[in-house]
Amino acid sequence: MTPPGLLAIAGRVAIVYVLMLAMIRLLGKRTIGNLTAFDMLVALIMGDLAGTAIYGEVPIMSAVVAVATLSVIHYANSWLVLDRPRVARLLEGEATVIVEHGRLVGRGLKREHMSEEEALAELRLEGIDDLSQVKLARVERDGRVSVVREEWAEPARRGDVGLA
Repeated sequence: MTPPGLLAIAGRVAIVYVLMLAMIRLLGKRTIGNLTAFDMLVALIMGDLAGTAIYGEVPIMSAVVAVATLSVIHYANSWLVLDRPRVARLLEGEATVIVEHGRLVGRGLKREHMSEEEALAELRLEGIDDLSQVKLARVERDGRVSVVREEWAEPARRGDVGLA
């Protein structure tokens, strides 16, 4: 037979799992997808709350209230930044240009604490091995690097060669 303490932990795990799953579904896909700094903060705090609840360091209702409160704050933050660019920049930051018209932007690299080699590696992951192909590359708010190629460097498409 299992000791009562282990059954309590199993029950707490089940409760916390269902609670966290419900909160993630309510908060949307961004919470688990490409994380902004605020999303990452919420994920870290949720993990800590789950741990304290699972091991009985706090009463389960305290953990439920804490998770619900954090979820409301996260939802309010998402709502606040939706149509308010200034608030979005304040809370989530803004994209940083690291390449412009084939040239590395030192100011942007410095802001992102990124070396030239790291920037070039990110471009290689996008299939770019020559800086002159890049019209614009920037580090987005979620940390990913997005790239806009120069028009002449765009890959050929079916329509470009007369195929429908």
